[in-house]
Amino acid sequence: MKIERLYAITIYLLNHGRTPASELAAHFEVSLRTIQRDMESLCLSGIPVISIAGPTGGYEIAERFRLDHQFATSDDYACILTALQGLVSATGGQTARRTLEKIASVSRPADNCLLLDFSVLREGDTVALQALQSAIAGKRMVSFTYTNNNNETRTHSVEPVAVLYRWYAWYLLAYSRVKRDYRTYKLVRMSSLEITDTPFTKEHEPAELILQKNDAADSRIYLDVLVKCRPAAVSRIKEYLNGTILRENPEDPSDGSILMELTVVENEQLWLGTLLSLGDNVEVLAPEKVRRQLLEAAEKIVSLYG
Repeated sequence: MKIERLYAITIYLLNHGRTPASELAAHFEVSLRTIQRDMESLCLSGIPVISIAGPTGGYEIAERFRLDHQFATSDDYACILTALQGLVSATGGQTARRTLEKIASVSRPADNCLLLDFSVLREGDTVALQALQSAIAGKRMVSFTYTNNNNETRTHSVEPVAVLYRWYAWYLLAYSRVKRDYRTYKLVRMSSLEITDTPFTKEHEPAELILQKNDAADSRIYLDVLVKCRPAAVSRIKEYLNGTILRENPEDPSDGSILMELTVVENEQLWLGTLLSLGDNVEVLAPEKVRRQLLEAAEKIVSLYG
């Protein structure tokens, strides 16, 4: 157990840099004294751990130190291969393919019980995906026409930072010179994408840090929706809207209906269309404004086909 913890501490320090002893103790669920003994053990084993005193101090590993491939086990390589295979299936990128070949060449074949097939993610605009990656690598601005949630269409010129997949779609994280802030743009809503010759105006922080700050300031409005479902719709509500079963309908247990709760983003439309597609198998009980939205949408459909 101690050997595994020492290895984990080494990896943690290499990834996070200087870390206070209290943070290490909390992360690895051991005492401060144990962390101190672990640092002594790492130094004795030849790993150059540096102790920095003061309020901003902690432990760190000298920059000259690097782990070689022997520190990774066959299970570690199996996880890396699985992740890389998933990345290749999602993007088809040549860089990811070359990395996969390198990792595969230094590892033994393993019987993986977990496979990641993200090939469905390539059904979108792979040309735009590759163009954005090229612009990011070259640190060149891009321009495109974009239609937002409110169906407003404008032309944007931004500094692309990263392409990411989240919320079931590809997004571009970029810096807007006009807004002087970072924004995310859904790739499927883009058109007329062009890479310009204009270089970036600033150095950007790593995408992970930018996303953490943006997520903390997330201005999206979430709604908790209470619905009554017939048994035929329960699995669809769970699958498509991540609904949670609360209990059987207390008003009339004999009808077999189930009360469920789901959380949606108010200004998104996909969840509303999903509820409409379930017809009379689902009734929204609250909030009232969602009931009105569904009623108005249903009336428009009836007037169109009636």
